[in-house]
Amino acid sequence: MTQESSVTVRAGELVALRLFDIAYAIDLSRAEAAWLARAGAEGRRSRLITAPAKAVAFDVPPLELPLEPLSLELDGLQVTARVRVRLYDFGVAAFAVHVAVADAPWAAFAARFNALDRAVGPSAPDALWTTLRQRVVEAVAPALDRPAIDASLQEDYLLGVVQAFDTPLDAATLRERVDLAALLSGESRPLSEGARRELLAHGYSYYADDLVLLTWDRAFVYEPRGDSDVADVIEVANAQLVEFRYYDTLLDNELPRMYARVQEARGTGSLLAARRFAHLARGLYMLVAEATELTEKVDNALQVTEDVYLARVYSAALGLFRVPALSASVDRKLAIIRDTYAALYEEASSRRSEWLEIAIVLLIVLEVVLSLLRH
Repeated sequence: MTQESSVTVRAGELVALRLFDIAYAIDLSRAEAAWLARAGAEGRRSRLITAPAKAVAFDVPPLELPLEPLSLELDGLQVTARVRVRLYDFGVAAFAVHVAVADAPWAAFAARFNALDRAVGPSAPDALWTTLRQRVVEAVAPALDRPAIDASLQEDYLLGVVQAFDTPLDAATLRERVDLAALLSGESRPLSEGARRELLAHGYSYYADDLVLLTWDRAFVYEPRGDSDVADVIEVANAQLVEFRYYDTLLDNELPRMYARVQEARGTGSLLAARRFAHLARGLYMLVAEATELTEKVDNALQVTEDVYLARVYSAALGLFRVPALSASVDRKLAIIRDTYAALYEEASSRRSEWLEIAIVLLIVLEVVLSLLRH
């Protein structure tokens, strides 16, 4: 019997996340009231369980809503999954499918993890997730500010969580006895040493008997105390990724249109040019103001100050998901639009000044002509 086959997961769960941008912003109080009226179930404001409020806290706690359980088939095994959604005030809905695992050998735990990926992961049909999204959007519609029509902007993530093994294991022993790299990669073939090192590079422990391993699309969490904070901060990082992707795409689409409109306005040699420049400047100012307001909300979604361990996990997740790079990209594009706004404002003012000077000259000429005619 190998060491791996002798390890049994006594209690754990598999979690599939799917996150959507569903609106420009969500009024969470109205969403809670609308959900209660529509579904007859109360939501709750999420908070981190173990971290002190002054150490780690949501800027605006998301609203968690319970959904009906699902029946899934994982490699021929019929399981019932718990489903919930969290609504973030900056417009993101984070759906989670939880499948409990009990008294499963490690090989069965890993196989079920991959089966969940095949059933509801990125390669599976989106029908399940889009149906859940539509149901929630319809239920909380009065709370949505500028609902998103396109459901293609989404992110997915898988978490394998273990609360207890059949025998207590510390993190070092766990790394030795099971192939965590295979779990995180989803591959059945042996991996190269380089690939294994890369997959296991982002590992974090606070106590000797806990462990978090992060990758781009999967994570493994071993937490004997049953804390959920690590999973929650990983979800927040994914929610921030969705929203920065939205604004990055929005600005990518806006810049070419902005250049075209500016060229069109500059090609207008009439009195209307100044008005067009002013109108363009006002539109760009509103875009910058709205994007800045929402990106600041996203940036401040989770405040981590004193909990060093969660701060490391959160920072690593943001880095892996390229959230800082996307945030910098959004800032650069907003800077371009701000500069364009300033240039348009100056050009509009200049055009107005030119026409004012022309008007003054014409009035002077008219006065001279009238004076000559009188004499």
